[in-house]
Amino acid sequence: MHGRPPGPDGTPGAGPALLLVIGNRNYSSWSLRPWLALAMTGAAFETLRIPLSQPDTQARIRQYSAAGKVPVLVDGGCTVWDSLAICEYLAERFPSARLWPADPAGRAQARSVACEMHSGFTALRRELPMNIRLDRVGHAWSPEAQADIDRVLALWSGLRARHDAGGPFLFGRFSIADAMYAPVVLRLRSYRVPVPEDAAAYMRSVLDLPPMQEWIAAAVSEAERIESFER
Repeated sequence: MHGRPPGPDGTPGAGPALLLVIGNRNYSSWSLRPWLALAMTGAAFETLRIPLSQPDTQARIRQYSAAGKVPVLVDGGCTVWDSLAICEYLAERFPSARLWPADPAGRAQARSVACEMHSGFTALRRELPMNIRLDRVGHAWSPEAQADIDRVLALWSGLRARHDAGGPFLFGRFSIADAMYAPVVLRLRSYRVPVPEDAAAYMRSVLDLPPMQEWIAAAVSEAERIESFER
């Protein structure tokens, strides 16, 4: 289910308990993270897409969150904003989805990995912005961005080596850690970043997820173009 429109007075309309407000699928990496986690729970929810960088963007988002940023999760009378906070809420709301590893040590490590993505990798995010429609050969980036890429690849390699027996994701089965790094998978693909085979295999596992395929298809069909992401 996708897209619950506002009511006739411009306020959020009535609908199912779970509504996720997102930005452009092509550009909004922070929107993708909780959307993917929520889709992987199997729960019914609706998506409201508010295109970014439009004259009415802020006003529309503030109908759902005073922070004025996407993503926003509305669950009945509860509103949660910030990607990682939403993912944490989903882990508690849907415990059977096992969005964090079951054992305390694995859970703590997965949280560390997710938080490192949430607060770090600034050069990578700045110089290789998410743009799913892009397929660019010869894109140049700084040594700082390369250091971020090297750190990501080292993280993936170490985690996959330890958890390979449990499945194809960072901690074996899919977790919030994978949702947090899903936009990086798309970035590395869009900018043709060379990666070793173990990273390429992990990227294929993420890209092959049905919700990721759904997100990518919707991103490709979007009409909006934001120049700051295209340069």
